[in-house]
Amino acid sequence: MIQATTARGNWTLPAGKVRMGLDTLRAEWTKVRTVAETGWLATAVVVLTIAVSVAAAAAAKCSPGSTCTADTTKVSLTGIDVSQAVVAMLAVLAISSEYSTGMIKTTFTAMPRRFAVLSAKAAVLTGLVLPTAVIGVTGSLLAGRVILPGNGFTAARGFALISLAHGPTLRAAAGSVLYLTLIGVLSLGVAVMVRDSAAAIGLVLGVIYLSPIIALFVGNPVWQRRIERYAPTSAGLTVQDTTRMHHLPIGPWGGLAVLAIWAVAALLAGGLLLRFRDA
Repeated sequence: MIQATTARGNWTLPAGKVRMGLDTLRAEWTKVRTVAETGWLATAVVVLTIAVSVAAAAAAKCSPGSTCTADTTKVSLTGIDVSQAVVAMLAVLAISSEYSTGMIKTTFTAMPRRFAVLSAKAAVLTGLVLPTAVIGVTGSLLAGRVILPGNGFTAARGFALISLAHGPTLRAAAGSVLYLTLIGVLSLGVAVMVRDSAAAIGLVLGVIYLSPIIALFVGNPVWQRRIERYAPTSAGLTVQDTTRMHHLPIGPWGGLAVLAIWAVAALLAGGLLLRFRDA
């Protein structure tokens, strides 16, 4: 037994359950690590995030005499819009590959507590996405810091150098890392519900990319704003905004919270289906 003391007294946790949990985590990490696609997709997240952000920064111009209102931090994080699709694929493959090969039955035979298996998969996925997102976001901001001043976004025109010492920029950077992680959790939940790789990836990409497009074509401004406030990606990406905050449909952290609710709901729904239906 593992014993600990709290303000309300002692509580104990069976050592067997701790070992079982660690064994489950270790098993899930081994499975993810040994899948060939994992390394390639994780690398693609970093490369796409930085490459697309570099392209966006290079394309942004602030010509002399013109009025420039670009959010340089958000421009530098444009790559997140593309790399989130790769994160979704990585998350879907974390479980759907086991369904396609039939290995999921072996997994549940070795570990009958299905929600524990799903929790371990979510933990391993988070541990994989977080560092890749940190590298991608850091590289993107460094690229923006180097490229944008040469395109006219200078201090003389009211644009400070991109720096993590700037509070809103730090929030946008940390929020972007959390955004990609939550996209992974959301995708994992959808994959558990659907169980088919192609269908799960298609559904997740639809959720990610269609809601902003639908918002553009909704004629009613009230409904347009509702979609922007409560759709997972439209709301979640507001965490990147550092200027013109009063125009946002929802606050940066509030928008990220909306995405978190979607992600947790998808994971819980997937866990319930996982528990009550055959493997």
